[in-house]
Amino acid sequence: MQPLNILLVDDHPIVRAGLRAVLSGFDDITVVAEASDGSEALDIARSLTQQGTALDVVVMDIQMKPMDGITATARFKAAGGPPVLILTTFDTQSDIVAAIEAGALGYLLKDAPPEQVHTAVLDTAAGKNTLAPDIAAALITRMQRSQVTLSAREQELLSLLATGATNKKLAQQLFISEATVKTHLVHIYSKLGVDNRTSAIAQAREEGLIS
Repeated sequence: MQPLNILLVDDHPIVRAGLRAVLSGFDDITVVAEASDGSEALDIARSLTQQGTALDVVVMDIQMKPMDGITATARFKAAGGPPVLILTTFDTQSDIVAAIEAGALGYLLKDAPPEQVHTAVLDTAAGKNTLAPDIAAALITRMQRSQVTLSAREQELLSLLATGATNKKLAQQLFISEATVKTHLVHIYSKLGVDNRTSAIAQAREEGLIS
């Protein structure tokens, strides 16, 4: 049986080196390439395909620039590319749900033991969903509650809001007008049942929508 071809995507070289060392220790896995963000990962995947090397799994972090892992996952999915396994330190419900909605088949945290990562890679290659127990528990909790549903843009704005950004700063960072920011805030306040920024941030954290 041919080893699985894996692409590692993480913006920290040391993390990639550690993952490569761990995964290369398994005979049924070959790390064929590395990328430092989602955009580079997509370029590398295209290049490998042109060279006749098919990727079996992309092991992807979330927080990267210029292109984050969730955006890249959605683009791999849309292009019919290899399945994605998220391996990250971020365990907020908003990140988990966003990754799954983007098309990720698995979601593990970086403190997972090597054998669990190995199994997750194999399952992802086979088209099976793999969630760490604590991630699965978080999703079940979300499903069992009457959970607030925010759009991706509203979640993004809310996360920036938590940093203390003004409406002007939010508009600049999201490339939208201040009027649009105010409209989004009205919708967010309504969904969360609050009437100000401080309460919105506190409620969003309680709901697990932001870290």
